[in-house]
Amino acid sequence: MHRPARSRAAVAVITSILSLSLATGCSGSKSDSADDDSGKGSRPTGAAKALSKPELAKSIIAQGDVKGYKVGSADRADASTTSKDDIKVVDEKCEPLAYVLSGFAPGDSTAYVNRQVTEKKAAPSAATDLSEDATDEEFEDALTEGMNVSVTIVSLSSYEGDGAEKATASVSDALDACANGFTVSSGGDSQKFTKVAEAKSSGKGDSVAFAVTGDMDGDTGTVHGEVVRHGSTVASYYTLNLGAMMSGKAYDIPAEIIAAQASKLD
Repeated sequence: MHRPARSRAAVAVITSILSLSLATGCSGSKSDSADDDSGKGSRPTGAAKALSKPELAKSIIAQGDVKGYKVGSADRADASTTSKDDIKVVDEKCEPLAYVLSGFAPGDSTAYVNRQVTEKKAAPSAATDLSEDATDEEFEDALTEGMNVSVTIVSLSSYEGDGAEKATASVSDALDACANGFTVSSGGDSQKFTKVAEAKSSGKGDSVAFAVTGDMDGDTGTVHGEVVRHGSTVASYYTLNLGAMMSGKAYDIPAEIIAAQASKLD
């Protein structure tokens, strides 16, 4: 059965976004150490203590911490992007934004962990009841309803000295420097973002929130990010909701996810 152009465009948008975001392996990079003693070693007197990877793993959001969401691994065995080194950005000042949108730490951290937090929703009855006789409008509505789920990548990264402050500041600086967009490529795929705008932050800790609009095969879509500093640790959040993007409805990073994560760090 023939389906409308908007449905085909939606699939193109989904493919484009996932190629550079949730399809990443998120396993770190040469500047994000996974050593168990990464929080040890020399540091300036009085400077903030960097947490080790095991310490971050105990502090990151876990299953049961936030009602209505499933918390699991953000790693993908089939991902072409497995480290920050795989991400190429034309304008260096925009790299912190690209890293957050790819599920990585915004700065040169000493340790790093992440999780994928997916909204739980019952399968929509409209999708299961569709038949070959369904109208194009019914098909589109069911497709949109079925994909109206928020998926958030939560990352924790730890820094020596004033590294956490610098990482947060780099994201803030990028909002102005990259207001007209930027292009990022990884694993042979390229994504053009046309607009970067500051958004209202959660107010948890030293925080910076933003919305990024992308050009996706002739259509547009907006994704959301936020970084929140808690001492020497930076929590990064990246959320997309494909159903909301397809319908043009506004959405944001779920406040309950940020609150649950903040409660484990403060």
